[in-house]
Parts: sequence; structure tokens; C-alpha cells
Amino acid sequence: MNIGIDIEEVKRFNKYIRNIRYLKRIFTKEEILYSLSKKKSAQHLAVRFAAKEAVWKALGTVKNKKLTNTFISIQNTKIGKPQVYIKNKKYKNIDVSLSHTNKYVVAVAIVF
Repeated sequence: MNIGIDIEEVKRFNKYIRNIRYLKRIFTKEEILYSLSKKKSAQHLAVRFAAKEAVWKALGTVKNKKLTNTFISIQNTKIGKPQVYIKNKKYKNIDVSLSHTNKYVVAVAIVF
């Protein structure tokens, strides 16, 4: 079992909301559409970024060398539980937990 964690400041992502070119380098189309549809878009972008970083850390250096940000996607189930997809494949052996306030977001990933 491996664990990864990441924390980000929300204000850092406020400037990215209007920069679609940047968003496409970091997030998948689904993540962008989901986040920009929310009232607090920067929070949703930030927490997804933190989740990607947490997953990357939890996978360890051997597996993550070839993973880019857009290969890792965080998508919610119908009931709102975040799930990890890597290269469009759902990974059942990776759990993530996301949390946010107005200023900070945090994500934890566990690979089992």
C-alpha cells in the first residue's frame, strides 16, 4: 500500500480559469467542463490538481515517470465520490479523498 498527499492554494488557480490553453495542458476535457460549470471553479480545479499530484506520489517513481497530468483524471460518480482514471481506464485499486475550503484544497490518494 502506498499513500500520496497534496495541498494547494485556491487563489493560484483563479488566474487559470480563463486560460483554456493552460487548462488543456493540465486537465482532461471532462475535468475542465465539470470544474468550469461550478460556482467556485478555482476550488474544483485546484482540488483536481491536488488529487492528480497525490495519485502521482502514491504510484511511486517507477510507475509515474511516464504519467502526465492529462493521463490522470479525477471524475465523480453519480453520488459524488471521486474516482481515479488513468489513460481513460478506471482504477479500482486507487482511492482518493478530496477536501477544500475557500483558501486551500487537499487530496489524499491510497494505492492498494
